[in-house]
Amino acid sequence: HIFSILSTAGIKKDIEKLYEAVPQLVNVFKIKEKIGEGTFSSVYLATAQLQTGCEEKMALKHLIPTSHPLRIAAELQCLTVAGGQDNVMGVKYCFRKNDHVVIVMPYLEHESFLDILNSLSFEEVREYMFNLFKALRRIHHFGIVHRDVKPSNFLYNRQLKKYALVDFGLAQGTPDTKIELLKTAHSEDQQGSCLQNNPIVALGNGVSVSITAPKQIAQQSASKAADRRSSTLSKVQMKQGRGGKEDSVHHSVQRSVFGERNFNVYSSTYQENASTKLIKQSKVTDVSSRKLVTKKKIISTKTMSNGAARKAASGCPLNLPCDCYATDRVCSVCLSRRQQVAPRAGTPGFRAPEVLTKCPTQTTAIDMWSAGIIFLSLLSGRYPFFKASDDLTALAQIMTVRGSRETIQAARTFGKSVVCTQVVPTQNLRNLCEKLRGTNSSCKGSQGEVPSRSETNMALPVAADKPCAPETLRKQIQHSESFQESDGALEMEASDMKGWDQVPDEAYDLLDKLLDLNPATRITANEALQHPFFKDRGL
Repeated sequence: HIFSILSTAGIKKDIEKLYEAVPQLVNVFKIKEKIGEGTFSSVYLATAQLQTGCEEKMALKHLIPTSHPLRIAAELQCLTVAGGQDNVMGVKYCFRKNDHVVIVMPYLEHESFLDILNSLSFEEVREYMFNLFKALRRIHHFGIVHRDVKPSNFLYNRQLKKYALVDFGLAQGTPDTKIELLKTAHSEDQQGSCLQNNPIVALGNGVSVSITAPKQIAQQSASKAADRRSSTLSKVQMKQGRGGKEDSVHHSVQRSVFGERNFNVYSSTYQENASTKLIKQSKVTDVSSRKLVTKKKIISTKTMSNGAARKAASGCPLNLPCDCYATDRVCSVCLSRRQQVAPRAGTPGFRAPEVLTKCPTQTTAIDMWSAGIIFLSLLSGRYPFFKASDDLTALAQIMTVRGSRETIQAARTFGKSVVCTQVVPTQNLRNLCEKLRGTNSSCKGSQGEVPSRSETNMALPVAADKPCAPETLRKQIQHSESFQESDGALEMEASDMKGWDQVPDEAYDLLDKLLDLNPATRITANEALQHPFFKDRGL
């Protein structure tokens, strides 16, 4: 109760500050409450007095003052050009006072995805995905890559059957984009901290994954974007390292399939004439800012702080040998490896493999992967499905579902080398989803068999270099058992199946095409709408 009072007082204070920052709002809107908060904006519910005497609900998105003016203008252009139809949110007004910008949009009352996930009928899921693909087809037609497709950015009013794709704050343009400002707006994420050249992550059961780039990717300068500032908006500092996070103020207990664990993250040195060596990497950032230290100096990962890491080496020759293999230390040579630079903006758990592996060429296919993750959550009844603390762990989790050989083959197509110490088999998507949802006892997949317990354990990565503590192992076994009985008996009575006992093969075929590891062959939004899964629907 005390927390609720403090929270309410804090929201009232935020509303007062917004009125002070943008005084034009006072005479037009009555701000009711804060309904969403993200890394780069806050959203408020307000009412506007119309000339007819009626009140209309509006959503006011207040962008943080440090947002780059070019990105703000690009977001507005996405809303005005592509928005207003086909389930894409439009814009009504925009107010600006100095470095404060407020975008006014129609308000769509919507449900929390987590609250309704396990009460949705199969037919509702079909409708949900159909309308999501309509929105994606619309923005992709204009050459807009949303980059942050997730449930909280696709509003759903269950009663009215209305949908809206929102938040274009991270949007990028394709080479032929029709959004002029996206042609010059570079992803701020390109300037954020990046991973080392060829990191390795442990999958568990002696399995680890390594990613290397055959060729070093030169870091692109964002100075041109900084020079092309919008004349209508004031200059503010560019915010670096945009990464999405859930915007909903509603806090519910999330049931992810993987969850966050204490994974061991490694880095490896890449040499053409020598075998790849593994070293344990500490949590370090901002490699380019590190200063070169003596080659013989060893930095312990157990005691090294972020501040010490920033003082580590930079600019060593690529052919310099490394001698910290299989130790708990990171040498200056390894710390000096040049970074891979590529856009990685988006929300953890929804990033495509080409984003996680720092592929410099990213297309609208990354939105389709994110849509596939949403579909995976809907079919399995688990959200978030993937939950990892870093990109390497995220890739490892994807591999345990889609397979190591498939991942390696796909990575080659976009110039990346992925190394796995042993074969991780791909999982049957129908069997996986039915086990998680609790419907596997009433219906079996097209292949007829359910994965064994050992196969389900493969989808539970653990640290590879040390045994699990008994308590950790017990939790993992309990987590594995949730594949068969999910949080409070998701096993359904036949009368309550809501169509989940008759999920057609076309649903999992579409899911498979959405989660295609190769972005070049991944299904497009237009192709998805024409998929047999929607054969009874009109476009």
